[in-house]
Amino acid sequence: MKNINNNRGISAPSPLEKVGMRCIIAEKPSVAREIAAIVGATNKQSGYMQGNGYLVTWAFGHLIQLGMPEHYGLTGFNKERLPIIPDTFILKPRQVRSADGYKDDPGALRQLEIIRSVFDKCDRIIVATDAGREGELIFRYIYQYLGCTKPFDRLWISSLTEKAIADGLQNLKNGKDYDTLYQAAKARSQADWLVGINASQAISIAAGQGVFSLGRVQTPTLAMVCSRYLEHKGFVPVPFWDIRLDTSFGKTTFSAVTKERISSRQQAKDLFDKQKQQRIVCVESVEQKEAVQEAPLLYDLTTLQKEANNKYGFSADKTLSTAQKLYESKHITYPRTGSRYISDDVFEQIPALIQKLGDYPFFALYAKKMAEEHLNTRSVDTLKVTDHHALLITDCLPQTLNYDERKIYDLIAGRMLEAFSGA
Repeated sequence: MKNINNNRGISAPSPLEKVGMRCIIAEKPSVAREIAAIVGATNKQSGYMQGNGYLVTWAFGHLIQLGMPEHYGLTGFNKERLPIIPDTFILKPRQVRSADGYKDDPGALRQLEIIRSVFDKCDRIIVATDAGREGELIFRYIYQYLGCTKPFDRLWISSLTEKAIADGLQNLKNGKDYDTLYQAAKARSQADWLVGINASQAISIAAGQGVFSLGRVQTPTLAMVCSRYLEHKGFVPVPFWDIRLDTSFGKTTFSAVTKERISSRQQAKDLFDKQKQQRIVCVESVEQKEAVQEAPLLYDLTTLQKEANNKYGFSADKTLSTAQKLYESKHITYPRTGSRYISDDVFEQIPALIQKLGDYPFFALYAKKMAEEHLNTRSVDTLKVTDHHALLITDCLPQTLNYDERKIYDLIAGRMLEAFSGA
């Protein structure tokens, strides 16, 4: 294989290779620019980059979506035709609301034509949308809508650092290996449509006026919120009392509190008065326990969202969007992960990451101390890693972060140090 070097010193396949022109499609322009710079596609065109045997283009998230009932010739709400279950789901460009209802998004149409042109020019496609269920769906819906039949490979990476991208391009996966991931994504998409369209029409018809929205996820979530609200609203506080005794033995002072709650103020007062008359306290038994607390596991997205909410009041959406920005800035690994473990080969990179935090003021002292310790391996289990490993920092330390980004980054970096401490 012949290779030439681009201006970043990273080896990229030569355009003279037998594979011919390659197309790379990313999920958004910012990621496409990073990849284009690494493969040497520096010639900017309208909607794509070109150079060094590559065409690099991008989507704007979900450019293609499932068609609305109107696209099946079904207008208005009609009880007799519910439920609406299409024999085949229609794919349509992203829709935007207008005075006359929904219409194709002009920006989506324009980019889809650019992607079609790029696909037509290449011999093979490299899929570089986010390495997850929704990223897979974004590409597959575009691929299917355009009627493309070109072979495609998958760039499957967990961070956007130059090294991760370059390594991923040298170790592309067969696109068909992710067919089941696409089927899962398509099932989610169609389930959302079936529940959302039919339930929303049904409740609107039943209400007799107005249009109401129900959804596969939104409605159960709203039900839980309402249930907790009603539970809180209906809570009746029940007063109780307890008695605390402060005493000492030699130079040791300690306190004791009644084991059971006392429901009567008078009963509590009687016990208190009786206790005051005692000059000596008798300790009948002493129990000593030694507790060993395991190092916590690394964060997945859900535990990060819970922690950010508990500590800083961040909503789940705010935490995800902030983590996504950190990921796109190359500071952390892929945030939409459901795993709290890493594989053995990723564990080999942890000492270098900890050493890197020695240059990060907030954790510098602790990170330097950990360099002399054996690392805890509780979070290392290859069999428990799903599509992506747990959240980690990368070797790209941040220089300037806003308040929200700093808090999320520090949570991830701090948890990484906690998880590997105390072997």
